[in-house]
Amino acid sequence: MEFKIKDIANLLRGTVDGDGEVVVNNISKIDQGIPGTLTFLANPAYTKYIYTTAASAVLVSKDFQPDSELNCSLIRVDDPYASLAELLQLYQQMKPSRKGIEQPSFVSPTARIGEDVYLGAFAYVSDRAVIGRNVKIYPHVFIGEDVVIGDHTILYAGVKIYPDCKVGSDCILHAGVVVGADGFGFAPNPDGPFTKIQQVGNVIIEDMVEIGANSTIDCATMGSTILRRGVKLDNLIMIAHNVEIGENTVMAASSGVAGSSKVGRNCMIGAQVGISGHLTVGNNVRIGGQAGIMSNVPDDVTIIGSPSQDHKDFMRSMAIFRKLPQLSRDVSDLKKWMSSQDGK
Repeated sequence: MEFKIKDIANLLRGTVDGDGEVVVNNISKIDQGIPGTLTFLANPAYTKYIYTTAASAVLVSKDFQPDSELNCSLIRVDDPYASLAELLQLYQQMKPSRKGIEQPSFVSPTARIGEDVYLGAFAYVSDRAVIGRNVKIYPHVFIGEDVVIGDHTILYAGVKIYPDCKVGSDCILHAGVVVGADGFGFAPNPDGPFTKIQQVGNVIIEDMVEIGANSTIDCATMGSTILRRGVKLDNLIMIAHNVEIGENTVMAASSGVAGSSKVGRNCMIGAQVGISGHLTVGNNVRIGGQAGIMSNVPDDVTIIGSPSQDHKDFMRSMAIFRKLPQLSRDVSDLKKWMSSQDGK
């Protein structure tokens, strides 16, 4: 599809600097722009590329002032990154929507299916499952007994949802997500192998949650593992039994939360973070990548490192750590000098 940039500016409540009749048909990165595409400038580190990009138009902030001549038109908006997200969402909504039930697939006679649902080939909907309106269920999805799926939710290929779990409205579960598998619960047995503790709880996923590919959300031992409204999980994330993740918390790839820990709302958790079990992480917490959380974390702090600590303390520690090789050499030289003095 092709769009004039003046029409894009109107959609985004922005203004055009340059030729508003320019037509674009795709999106590109600013450092790899090609003619006929729209790009954006949100990170100041990429400002240099706006003078060399071959893209036809660039989304910029309203206060952007170029230092030299540009070869592209500008669309000035309040927030280029947010405007790009809005534009991509509008573009996605314009694509034809899938509907209908493909064959072969299985829908239990006791399941309830809403209007305008898409059910891909080889999908399986179990007894008493309830599927809301405009839900998109891609091929090879399994939905267990008594599962509830809210309106406008998307389950991509290969998603597995175990019995009794609840998924809210406007959620996105990417390929390979598993919801409701057994939590890791075993009792030591002095006479032999561990004894499995049966996991009889479920998972509750509230509205507007997105879960990245091949992530796993374990069911509770008793009660519920809960992802609150607006949670966003990256790929390859592990959420253990009885964990609760607060509203609008985001977590980057390869992170994990051990059993029964509670993470507050509006937290930002970097990649490869590990949170030990039975802990509480407060609200508005920022956790740097690869941090190891081994104790409770209060509200409104930024931490990093393993074991984790305040990010300023961590940076001071790292400054000392980098000097250790030289300090070691200095100590060795000092010992040699002292030995030489003892012999005199």
